[in-house]
Amino acid sequence: MNWTYSAAQSARPAKLAPAHAFELFPTRIWQVPLTHLAAHFPEWVRAIEALRAAAPIPAGRTNRGGWNSVDNAVLHQPAFAELYKIVRLYCMQAFTDMGLSSPAFDLQSWINIHDRGGFNFQHMHEGALLCGTFYLQVPEGSGALVFKDPRPGVLNAYAKGNGSNAYKDVQLRPSAGLLVLFPHWLEHYVEPHDNDTPRICIPFNALRP
Repeated sequence: MNWTYSAAQSARPAKLAPAHAFELFPTRIWQVPLTHLAAHFPEWVRAIEALRAAAPIPAGRTNRGGWNSVDNAVLHQPAFAELYKIVRLYCMQAFTDMGLSSPAFDLQSWINIHDRGGFNFQHMHEGALLCGTFYLQVPEGSGALVFKDPRPGVLNAYAKGNGSNAYKDVQLRPSAGLLVLFPHWLEHYVEPHDNDTPRICIPFNALRP
């Protein structure tokens, strides 16, 4: 059978409706600067330095090249009472955004210090309802918190970067006073610290009571 191609047949309609884009799998995190608490920062740094001096052997876990506390109830200490209340309030906001109706939860919290070269290797917080961290001391050269794209299939994506359906790790550059919350299943790591002044944060998990 003979078939003749013509330019007229290949012409596109004068007006095509645009394709509608739908974002199917968003991952929400929350950030808020708690700079109004700055007057407490020196006191909190001193309290943390005293905790490290009293128990200098680090707990380990994912922290390397620094120190983290064995104590998992740091925010329950009287010195951090105001920060404890604020962290709970923002956890409740996150739970509301997640469609959860005021779940009962306890806070697990610890100290994480990076000396020069210190970092956290990639991990997630299995078993938690919600995770987060409060950045207390963030000198220049502090390593970024890096979130991994949670979609397994996108690791094989041809497209990389900011485009649609592309693969990209997201770097969060911390600052002193920043509070960050994120879902427990979101894998993350911390880049090496490049300063002689330690980077100090207070990570936490919201757990079922």
